[in-house]
Amino acid sequence: MSVQGTILVLDGTSTNRIMLKVQLTAAWYHVVQGERLQGLAGLLRRAKPDLVLTSQALPDGTAVDVKRLVQADPDLIGVPVVAIAPQNDKAARLQALADGLDDVLVHPFKDTFLLARVRSLLRARAEAQDLHVESSSHPMGFAEPGAASFMPPKAARVTILTQAARTGALWQNALSKRTRHSLSVYTSTNLQGVLSGPVPDAIIFEVSANSSGLNLLADLKSRGTTRHTVLIGIFAEENAALASEALDRGADAVCLDGFCAEEALLRLESQIKRKTQLDQMRASLRRGLVDSWVDPLTGLHNRRYAMRAMDQIAHQSTRTGKGFAVMLADLDHFKTINDKFGHISGDLVLIKAAKRLKQTLGAAGFIARIGGEEFMIGLSETTQANALKLARSLCDCIREKPFDLPDSAVTIPVTISIGLIATQPDGRSSSQQPAELERLIKSADTALYAAKTAGRNQVRVRQSAA
Repeated sequence: MSVQGTILVLDGTSTNRIMLKVQLTAAWYHVVQGERLQGLAGLLRRAKPDLVLTSQALPDGTAVDVKRLVQADPDLIGVPVVAIAPQNDKAARLQALADGLDDVLVHPFKDTFLLARVRSLLRARAEAQDLHVESSSHPMGFAEPGAASFMPPKAARVTILTQAARTGALWQNALSKRTRHSLSVYTSTNLQGVLSGPVPDAIIFEVSANSSGLNLLADLKSRGTTRHTVLIGIFAEENAALASEALDRGADAVCLDGFCAEEALLRLESQIKRKTQLDQMRASLRRGLVDSWVDPLTGLHNRRYAMRAMDQIAHQSTRTGKGFAVMLADLDHFKTINDKFGHISGDLVLIKAAKRLKQTLGAAGFIARIGGEEFMIGLSETTQANALKLARSLCDCIREKPFDLPDSAVTIPVTISIGLIATQPDGRSSSQQPAELERLIKSADTALYAAKTAGRNQVRVRQSAA
């Protein structure tokens, strides 16, 4: 049997636990059972559940106590806790949401709805876990990432989508009295109006028996702009089958008993908080990806990027039959600049030199800082003559104008030496392997050394066979 996840079921009544176990086991979930708060901390450590379903009232505690114990375990942060409330007890359902439970199921519930909600919560849990792992990853040698801290959610843009404009106006009026969020109203047929403005953080949409709201849900989930928008479905009547389909199509939450401003807002606040955390994790991941390729001082690419880029240029050269070039450049007498003017001034020279080199290079290739004052330049689809011409322009852009220091009349004359190697595939075989990068880079380094030995402030070319 393939186990899809571990679910902890907590209920003081054995028949309730057995019924849930039968429903969940049939869907290939591993079910762990408990009946009280006592001993729960140890059970949580042993079972490490992906989801907790708990009766709202246990013999020695409440669902809120369960949520608190789950959150206290660092290994279980983000595990959803769902309360099971008594039938026809709307106040209990709203209280559970107000207490911070991730959702509330009300007895009796159909298998299809239970399993759809479980799948939805486990998908959300998996997404958060993936983002946490990826945003916490870092290259070896970098500082360990600190503990995640999330900014509280700001006022959100919330769109109300209803079939009739009058219904939307009534919902907006009821919600606006209770929320700080910005509300806008559209009819379901005016999706263009929703998408033409700023992307909403959340959409509360009406679903009627004709299931038109589900088509709208699928449309919103398929669009890149609204893929991460919170989607909350309001069902005119308790239709478990329709609600189950909505959850499987990507709804973040559903309200089954028609529109209730209090429930809608409780679910909205919970989902906006979750979205804020996920958005911050995505932003952290994007920053980490950028940082892994960028030199923090100069803003140029780093050695890691340079080696990957050169590998791609070499493969491209094999496919196209056109040549490419590698340059290694080194600022002359840079240690003297640091010794005479200080490391802060040396850093400023590096930053300004990098800017000049990048501007002169333009779109002709890439430039990366690969060492203290050393740079690598890669050019695709070029000849030795063109690469040499560009290398001389790079020397000129550094030499022709001394570098200014802030709050000082002193200027620092700087020059640069460049070693160049260009290669040209012979074109005899389309399956020809790319040139060995290490050999080419070593050749460029030999040419750089020759430029230094010959007096610096010049370009030297290392000849390469096809």
